[in-house]
Amino acid sequence: MTDVAAICGQLLVGGFDGTTLPREMAVELAAGRRAGVILFKRNLEQRDGELAVEPLVALNAAIHSATARWDEPPFVSVDQEGGKVARLRAPVLSLPPMRTVAAKGDIGLTERLGAELGRQLAALGFNLDFAPVMDVDSNPANPIIGDRAFGSDPRTVMRHGVAFVRGLQSAGVLACAKHYPGHGDTAVDSHLELPVVDASASRLAEIELPPFRAASGAGVASMMTAHVVVRGLDPDVPATFSRRICTELLRGEIGFEGVLFSDDLEMGAIAKHGTIEDAAVRSVAAGCDVLLVCSDLDAQARAFDALVREASGSPAFLERCREAAGRSARIRAMAPPRVESDPARLRAILGSLSARELERKVAAGPS
Repeated sequence: MTDVAAICGQLLVGGFDGTTLPREMAVELAAGRRAGVILFKRNLEQRDGELAVEPLVALNAAIHSATARWDEPPFVSVDQEGGKVARLRAPVLSLPPMRTVAAKGDIGLTERLGAELGRQLAALGFNLDFAPVMDVDSNPANPIIGDRAFGSDPRTVMRHGVAFVRGLQSAGVLACAKHYPGHGDTAVDSHLELPVVDASASRLAEIELPPFRAASGAGVASMMTAHVVVRGLDPDVPATFSRRICTELLRGEIGFEGVLFSDDLEMGAIAKHGTIEDAAVRSVAAGCDVLLVCSDLDAQARAFDALVREASGSPAFLERCREAAGRSARIRAMAPPRVESDPARLRAILGSLSARELERKVAAGPS
């Protein structure tokens, strides 16, 4: 594989169907044409209403094995926020929506919940959780954020979001602040269509951006873009494709040094308005470091090929890809994924008294 292909492969994280690692994905991982994987409920077996732990451990071990010859570990990721966005069921720590967590008014509890979840995810072989949501729930008509956010006040979101980040990362799991620069003030689901935020730059600086500034200052390992047009920042371009938002603001003004993920490029907000090839190139050119293509293996291949073609013909784009690959490798080296291979120890981690006590405490209602 050429140097260009090796670089571009580190800019893609993909999903797949089934509860075992498909041969095609294993080949791409082994060849370095993917930076890692993201798992969903479709990848997990359920038994008697609970997560079947053994098949998940075997799947993650297979992912680790496929990438064993890499210099850097892979991303092994999942969306485990709590509430309605929780891919892993019991015996993994059961978290309510983050709004409920924040309503307890206990920053220490929020951090302990993040740390306990991080310990469990790490034992299962994950090293990246696409959480927490750092959006401010400022629009009651929003169909996609709602109680996933810590609240409608930026200070609440900042304080509890940073606490959750610290908890997760203290346990060796990379956190991801999403959906930058803010998806809270929308009335359209970006899974389906492209939302527009009409807020002014001054309102964005007061409401939407402070949680992301706080997360950056607290050392969050990664952020994820919103597929949203933000008129007050870049009037015509979705944030995922906006150099003004992804580079000038995030890197130059906020000072974020971690990895910027795109949200899934197969979502309607992007897929209905162009090809996956165009989306991949535009996202990286704007400043995204790693692209999510969460379902379609063929779409992942086409995105990879498009990145290689563009990088092969453009020295400036190749340099942008090198920068992105460097950031990707740096944070993966911070949290190499390891499955807890001893079944008894794994059961003890998932069934710990501290986890059950935290579940009881957070379910008890507001303080």
